[in-house]
Amino acid sequence: MGWRRPAVPALLLLSAGLLALGTAATSPARTLDDSTAAPASIALAELPAEARATLVLIRTGGPFPFAKDGTVFGNREHRLPRKPRAYYREYTVTTPGARDRGARRIVVGRGGELYYTDDHYRRFRRIIE
Repeated sequence: MGWRRPAVPALLLLSAGLLALGTAATSPARTLDDSTAAPASIALAELPAEARATLVLIRTGGPFPFAKDGTVFGNREHRLPRKPRAYYREYTVTTPGARDRGARRIVVGRGGELYYTDDHYRRFRRIIE
């Protein structure tokens, strides 16, 4: 007799089951996948001075130090509540000593909501004024 190859559907089920077991235990929880998720918050007074200065520039219309300031933030990773395309705009928060734009940003929604990230879009906190 010898070894017989299992039927394809059985292999697919086994593979899918093993994949589900492996990813269920290791997948990090996503906190801001939809508009019902509440982001962590940060008080205006807790922001670094550079972020507060960026907010002043946003409110007064600039001038902004980087050409990318005010451009559309795509929210491709869905870390912020899902909204229509071009709903969010991003602005650089300067980082002392950085030779480039650094990792800090403020993202503004069309509805006036403000979000701060200091780790280049991995984690956002809603700014509470």
